[in-house]
Amino acid sequence: MKIAILSLSMFFTVGCAVHKHGQEFSGIVETACGECIFHMTGDECDLAVKIEEEYYFVEGSTVDEHGDAHAEDGLCSVARKAQVVGTIRGGVFYATSFELLEVEK
Repeated sequence: MKIAILSLSMFFTVGCAVHKHGQEFSGIVETACGECIFHMTGDECDLAVKIEEEYYFVEGSTVDEHGDAHAEDGLCSVARKAQVVGTIRGGVFYATSFELLEVEK
């Protein structure tokens, strides 16, 4: 019985963290400028995403690809939602698809 409980616990733990080990991640995430909104360390305005309470800079898309970053609804001014596909490797989210969602009114 103890082995069964231990096995289930390990399976659940590994299943929750699969996307952090180079596996493909797909979902809706919070996105914004890493420096301006998420207060990440960097030299300039860079796109970032928040996945499971952790922040990652994005490779494969930039803040400038999604309109004026410093506009009232820009990614340096407010966090937005995005539908993304990609992998996390070395603390960076490598996006193969990044679609900024419309602002809900």
